[in-house]
Amino acid sequence: VEDEGGCTGENSLFLLPLQEAGGQEPPLARSSPLTSSRPGPAPWEDPAWRAGLEGFLACLLPSESSCLKCLLFLSNFLFSLLSLLALAIGLWGLAVKGSLGSSWGSPLPADPMLGLVLGGLAVSAVSLAGCLGALCENAFLLRCFSGGVLAFLVLEAAVGALVVALWGQLQDGLEHVLRLAITHYQDDPDLCFLIDQVQLGLQCCGAATYQDWQRNLYFNCSSPGVQACSLPASCCIDPWEGGASVNDQCGFGALGLDEDAAQRVVHLEGCGPPLLRWLRSNIQTVGCYAIAVVLVQGLELLLAIQLVRALTVHKGAAKPPGQQGERGPPPLNFTLTLTSNFHL
Repeated sequence: VEDEGGCTGENSLFLLPLQEAGGQEPPLARSSPLTSSRPGPAPWEDPAWRAGLEGFLACLLPSESSCLKCLLFLSNFLFSLLSLLALAIGLWGLAVKGSLGSSWGSPLPADPMLGLVLGGLAVSAVSLAGCLGALCENAFLLRCFSGGVLAFLVLEAAVGALVVALWGQLQDGLEHVLRLAITHYQDDPDLCFLIDQVQLGLQCCGAATYQDWQRNLYFNCSSPGVQACSLPASCCIDPWEGGASVNDQCGFGALGLDEDAAQRVVHLEGCGPPLLRWLRSNIQTVGCYAIAVVLVQGLELLLAIQLVRALTVHKGAAKPPGQQGERGPPPLNFTLTLTSNFHL
């Protein structure tokens, strides 16, 4: 029988005019495809439904995982910037001193800038792996980041154990190290800068006494150069002499003076005792900084591990039930075989 809309059969039951239902949509009929009792494929067997669910779950994470991802990304982004800055400074220092071009085909130079370059490169690589792993939710990069942080922790623990075990020998050999540095004062600009900063900051000169500068070939009184019997400007009591820049000639001839005359111009005490006192007074501060760095690295390692676990759980939840080891309905041929055997 045809209805007013021209539709026939049972499909016309859910196409009644809205005026007959009081302006509201009528409920679905029992024969509607949505409420049909006829067997059909499960929702997870539909490829379109499966693709939509996987895409939706891939874009969403629980609030806990989102916090982990943000914290890990921000901390590693900060460390990446600092390490890349250290890498750039190290490369610039090697390029300015010419060590970068002259070291090709030869053993690695003993340059502090080279250590800065290698350290900045290692930290930047690990930090960038953590950044990209947290941002892209990549479990492989997060595992690489965790391995790098764990390697840093092991290396730092080994260095700390060596410093604690050899602390007494390091203190005893401090003056010997200073004498070697004085001997090679002009050989390395970085070493020259370091000694000058130590002598200016601690107001000292030499290792045990100012006469230790006799070990240097340029400042020795038997040297034929213009710096013979002189001292570096960092040994002077007033190296600026009221000016804006350091007077490099303030220590000329100071080694040839007696102590009464020399003490008016330069510092007579060596840098060994004051440097040792400075190290002993600041060892707690250095230890606190080291512990803080280790704690930050340990926290980042825990964040990375938790984020990897959350991603693993999410990937498992995004799979259809049939792929998670759940048993579905038995095959059709197996059901038919059992039925036929029962009738027989």
